[in-house]
Amino acid sequence: MTAAGVGISGGCLCGQTRYRAEGPVLFCLLCYCMDCQKASGTGHVPIMGVPRSGFSVTGPAIASATPGGSGLMAVRNHCGKCHSLLFGTPEAAPDLVTIYAGSLDTNEMFVPEKAQFTRARQAWDLVPAGLPAYQEAAP
Repeated sequence: MTAAGVGISGGCLCGQTRYRAEGPVLFCLLCYCMDCQKASGTGHVPIMGVPRSGFSVTGPAIASATPGGSGLMAVRNHCGKCHSLLFGTPEAAPDLVTIYAGSLDTNEMFVPEKAQFTRARQAWDLVPAGLPAYQEAAP
């Protein structure tokens, strides 16, 4: 995790949409829920949480929303040109932005601390050895 005040940056495949986060990383986890599987087309999504107050976006971004596990909308934001999945703004956590770790400029900033919703894990997608795993949402 990073210290407060450290800048985190990332963006899409085509370079048109960029983001920056100032402030602490609140968590780093692997999410195996079916919603993340469907949105990403793979077995899990690596997610980093940051405060929304220090988050900014430049370039075209489009949002898509689906009902999340909380009953509120899970909002995913993509580049408006190449449609790369970049970050989430979940209605269940209005003060939080979830950054999809594959969009980070510096991949070393993401170190998973836990795995969540492993009850939905595909048999071929293993949880890394030694990583705390939770059947439901991680604490």
